[in-house]
Amino acid sequence: MVKRLMFEKPLGMRDTLPFFYRQKAKVRKQLSEEIIAHGYSFMDTPFLEYHETVGEVSATLDQQLFKLLDQQGHTLVLRPDMTAPIARVAASQLKNSEFPLRLAYDGPVFRAQQTEGGKPAQFEQVGTELIGDHSSFGDAEVIALLVDSLKKAGLDDFVITVGHIGYVKAFFSDLLEDDDETIDRLLEYLYRKNYVGFREAVKQLSIKHDKQQALLQLLSLRGGEEIFESSRSLARNQSCMQAVNDLKQLYRLLKQHGVERYIQFDLNLISHMDYYTGILFEGYAPNLGALLCNGGRYDALLPSFQLNASATGFAIHVERLVEALNESEDNDERIGIIVDDDSFQRGMEKAKEYRKNGYSVLLQHVDQIPDVQSFKQELANTEDMTEAGGGQDE
Repeated sequence: MVKRLMFEKPLGMRDTLPFFYRQKAKVRKQLSEEIIAHGYSFMDTPFLEYHETVGEVSATLDQQLFKLLDQQGHTLVLRPDMTAPIARVAASQLKNSEFPLRLAYDGPVFRAQQTEGGKPAQFEQVGTELIGDHSSFGDAEVIALLVDSLKKAGLDDFVITVGHIGYVKAFFSDLLEDDDETIDRLLEYLYRKNYVGFREAVKQLSIKHDKQQALLQLLSLRGGEEIFESSRSLARNQSCMQAVNDLKQLYRLLKQHGVERYIQFDLNLISHMDYYTGILFEGYAPNLGALLCNGGRYDALLPSFQLNASATGFAIHVERLVEALNESEDNDERIGIIVDDDSFQRGMEKAKEYRKNGYSVLLQHVDQIPDVQSFKQELANTEDMTEAGGGQDE
């Protein structure tokens, strides 16, 4: 009897088949090499964390957390991101280390999905955390490293959109006189990039016409460095001006890093992660209908773990990067050796010799091949080399 869910997977989970697995491994290696070359050290954290610590400070919505109980009755969560667990480690086991810390990670995170809408519940991230550097130099270092990492992986057509959460919040606070409910509603429209909904919501507000116009003009603050002047003229207070100055200083440093051609600015940029406090950014690639990478400054997170330190970092969605690269070739670089009873010993010796020299070798007895010619053809299509043993045709 076939069970109803025999071939099904939990909502949002995916199988990674060999070709895609190899592509992920290749991308993971390239990203890691670039990150290590910039002086970052990789680390890992448990898949399971306590809900009352990492779960509560994580920016992931509570309904998206995978929860379970341990034998002591504590509520655990599958880690929903890597930033909060690394903040926990930095504030405990690494608190006496020399700062700033340059840490990196590579691993899966888990976010529950309510419907099967194409969003994964498990996906892999490669990223960095620069902890203990509160300067624009730190922000520029992280963004430049993100650009260099994507390029090292083979992606050259992409854009990193940079914003400043301080500008938007200060702008709204001044115009809407700390009306938190309205501010949250408008922030949600910006986060969803629902600019039509934003405009309609602004038109329905009971505020003066000049304030309505100022809110609508906010949507135009997207583009290159030319937006600095218009954002200055639209700024309502000193906090807005400071945010613009931060962006200008950041852009000067990014030009020194030589990555400015990948940079755009968007002062409407909002993240769902509440702990961002300053510069934030998102990465996009053509023909990819979802976010490729994101990051920013999160100076309010580490104090949650009783460590008075600022931080910034980025995360790259590995599966989406593989999709953006769109490599159709299967680089399964194996050597295939077909043997029979007479050639089995000689085939094994050859396989060992190749493996010792770093090759991947497939050793297959001919009796277990239903169609030898088809098998050879498949090897020829996907592997570097085929070889026959003991009288089999090459």
